[in-house]
Amino acid sequence: MSGTARLGDFLRTRRSQLRPEDVGVPTYGDRRRVPGLRREELARLAGVSSSYYTRLEQGHSPSASPEVLDALAGALRLDDAERQHLHALARPARQASRPRRPAPERVSEATAQLLDALANVPAIVLGRRSDVLAWNGLGHALFAGHLDFHAVQAPCRPNMARLVFLDPHTRELYADWPGKARAVVGNLRLMAGQHPDDAALHELVGQLSATSTEFASMWADHRVRTCTTAEHTMRHPLVGPLTVTQQTLSTGPGPSVVVATAAAGSPSHTTLTLLAQATAPNTPLRPVDRVCGS
Repeated sequence: MSGTARLGDFLRTRRSQLRPEDVGVPTYGDRRRVPGLRREELARLAGVSSSYYTRLEQGHSPSASPEVLDALAGALRLDDAERQHLHALARPARQASRPRRPAPERVSEATAQLLDALANVPAIVLGRRSDVLAWNGLGHALFAGHLDFHAVQAPCRPNMARLVFLDPHTRELYADWPGKARAVVGNLRLMAGQHPDDAALHELVGQLSATSTEFASMWADHRVRTCTTAEHTMRHPLVGPLTVTQQTLSTGPGPSVVVATAAAGSPSHTTLTLLAQATAPNTPLRPVDRVCGS
């Protein structure tokens, strides 16, 4: 899909999700043939001409200025992450590039040292396509204890998006699976907007869309979400239920370290301690360079 098509698809979907009453647009009791706002209504809210907005949504306009994009973001009630995503989608609309096979993602020595230092905290290193590049013993035990500990060394590393949608163990692990699934899709949407030329990312989305109707439905919703901090209640098969705060630590465009913590003295903190004791023989695993599909 071209950059202009991606931008138009996002605008069209988000427009259909806004009700006239949500943004103060009077309907005078008229019968509406389409869900959400009409094109001319959104254009009026954004202060642009209806014909220009129509061309933009249909992919017939080669560009949109940052000012116009900000006006559209305000009219669509986008949050900061969605606003940034809108601007990212507009960039390839101005200068499209062909999808390419990206270089393998690697974990820096500094990140590997951090993973070693976090031995008492569940931690995993994720690439932008949600490939698991490395994990420590407790991170493996919490998020994917049913997999072989050394699975990240295999040619086909585990992928958290695939696990969430296609792996029964991971689905059962999250008490609010739909919420976790939406967060995964929202983050992939964000990455797809930032890296429109990443062929491997497009392949992942295509595979998940073809094998999971739930993923396909959520992907079509065009929701964007940054996975920086989130609370998840988990049903761990080894130590039972616990609630953790999952935080994504990122210092730039490279892989991110994801850690899970629980409040000191809480039942969940005790449960994490039990999990650590049960998995004590495992040692931190350093990353390798080879990634499935690279």
